Amino acid sequence: MKKNRIAGLLMIFVVFHAKSQEPIDPSKIDIARDFYGVPHIYGATDAAVAYGLAWAHAEDDFKTIQQSYLAGNGLLTKAIGNAGIPADFISQFIGSQELVEEQYEKQISEEYKKVVRGYAQGLNSYAKSHPEEVLVDELFPVTPKMMLRYAQLQLFISSRGDKAVGDIVGNQVTQVENQPQGSNTFGFNSTKTKDGHTYLAINTHQPLEGPVSWYEAHLCSEEGTNIVGTLFAGSPNILIGVNEYLGWSHTVNNPDKTDVFALEMHPKNKRQYRVDDEYLTLTKKKAKITFRLLGIPIRINRNYYESIFGPTLKNKSGYYAVRTPALFDVKGLEQWWRMNKATSFSEFYDILKMKAIPGYNIGYADRNDTIFYISNGLIPKRAPGYDWKNTVPGNTRKTLWKETYAIEDLPQVIQPKSGYFYNANHSPFLSSDAADNPDISAFSKDMGFEEFDNNRSYRLKELIDHYDRVDFDDFKRIKYDNRFPTPFQYSFMNINALSTLEASKYPKLKVLIERIQNWDRYTNPNSLGAGAFAVFYYKSIPYARKLPGDKIFPVTYLLEVLRETKAYMLKNFKTLDVTLGDFQKLIRGDKEIGIWGMPDVLTAMHGSPYEDGKIKIVAGESYIGLIKFTPEGPEIESVISYGSSDRPDSPHYNDQMDLYAAKKTKKMTLDKAKVYATAVKIYHPN
Repeated sequence: MKKNRIAGLLMIFVVFHAKSQEPIDPSKIDIARDFYGVPHIYGATDAAVAYGLAWAHAEDDFKTIQQSYLAGNGLLTKAIGNAGIPADFISQFIGSQELVEEQYEKQISEEYKKVVRGYAQGLNSYAKSHPEEVLVDELFPVTPKMMLRYAQLQLFISSRGDKAVGDIVGNQVTQVENQPQGSNTFGFNSTKTKDGHTYLAINTHQPLEGPVSWYEAHLCSEEGTNIVGTLFAGSPNILIGVNEYLGWSHTVNNPDKTDVFALEMHPKNKRQYRVDDEYLTLTKKKAKITFRLLGIPIRINRNYYESIFGPTLKNKSGYYAVRTPALFDVKGLEQWWRMNKATSFSEFYDILKMKAIPGYNIGYADRNDTIFYISNGLIPKRAPGYDWKNTVPGNTRKTLWKETYAIEDLPQVIQPKSGYFYNANHSPFLSSDAADNPDISAFSKDMGFEEFDNNRSYRLKELIDHYDRVDFDDFKRIKYDNRFPTPFQYSFMNINALSTLEASKYPKLKVLIERIQNWDRYTNPNSLGAGAFAVFYYKSIPYARKLPGDKIFPVTYLLEVLRETKAYMLKNFKTLDVTLGDFQKLIRGDKEIGIWGMPDVLTAMHGSPYEDGKIKIVAGESYIGLIKFTPEGPEIESVISYGSSDRPDSPHYNDQMDLYAAKKTKKMTLDKAKVYATAVKIYHPN
């Protein structure tokens, strides 16, 4: 029954869309799987390649693609139950359906419409052929508009809009404090390299599984696309990668992109709010949510509102509106697609002027020896005189910003004389040598750019400055460094008094104190010092959240954390001799590897509780791409944390783990002849 229903819906979809785009012939698309199962997809058009990408990715992880689109279209609870309620609410709260309906025809180019339609055809074809894998019938047929709704949800979340919504719902409408984040990128031009080539490090730190984990692919069409890189589930094109001419990476940045407005309500008239000398009326809306009680689905409506400032919620304190540029544009995926096809820096920079990607640092390098860094983002042009870091008044049009800064007005470095740029989620005003850095005084404080260093940025600069010039082996050593600087440079806590504690004063903690103090700060899996500090670190986080201002740990806090660390180790390991590899594990399927790294070292690793006191790595070093641009073309090395497939029965479920743990990479190529000569399997997506 289910199979017939899906087939019928998909047939309607194909007939309806045949007028706007001829059905793609899958027999003219090749998917070449290499030794590690990475798909290299070839077709005459970008649309055909998108079809092949949808099919290949569905073969490897159809479940996550579906869950992503379900989240973006208010249907996730139907697949995962009550855990999907927040996503289903936010996807309706941000008005993505209305925005996409309004902008799709006018704002999305005809060229890109063909790409998203091609991807939708490929995904729907896979669903028709594999009905037993469909999670929710209602999702299919997937349409291009449904794809863009999910993209807008992700960009709203990346702008921290979901945090603002959570704060309002939780009656806590103040700025969310900085949390440790991941990703590194750095690039060297011929000024800094011994061989005169240009290097780029793509070193992303993402969740290792789920909708924002990376999927590696190679896309090649006869319309000028030839790129190796990574994407998230449901993306019809590469988001980070390298083509024959250039490459780029992203790291998360955190300028102030989202504002919360406190509305001044009329003392008597319900839903009226004051703006200057008049009262306006909130538009009432309802989000339809499915709640499950004892397994029984119950439809409920959650009220929200629309004001001139943006989507609005009521809590115990009043009414609050959320406003961020991601609420007003649907062209983000198209901008990334155009970046895929850029052939020069000037072309790439012009594409950035589309201003459709609301955030992310960009680190760039190309075959013409150009390197470039920008703290990209859609930053509102705000009225001076307000505390934009916190909730601002929504009773005046003075706070109702409508413009964002031009790309040229953002912090950036082009061809620094030092020959390098770097970013590790820290201040954009510390992105190269001192003489090349953007001038912080030239930027409004209301833009909210980061002004801090962290352990990774401090260590990265320290390593780069160690070399007058680097070769590619030096470049790799920098990328794979796993040492904390001395002193620690955490941006969210100061635990440096730990190094000056007199161990003899605390005989019950003496072994732990001395072990951490004598540790060389390398986070190697066989290190006892790293093992002790890792447990200490995770135990310290709740204490860091309690501290105001400078976040300096008093001795009383340090001692309490040390006591908790000791008790934890003895309870779970029966000894204080616990190495880092004993404590933290990289796990998938039947593979379990004691792994290097820790939060906020260059090889960052973030864990969550696993079993027997151990933690399982769930985020951190994910896709790694190391690029050398030469006259013969880019030389590309890459590795991913697990493998190319999320299916436990696939040989590529965890076949890159050993490479990854050994800090080794695999060779990738843009050369079609080499791909076909070495492919393990070549087939059509049908």
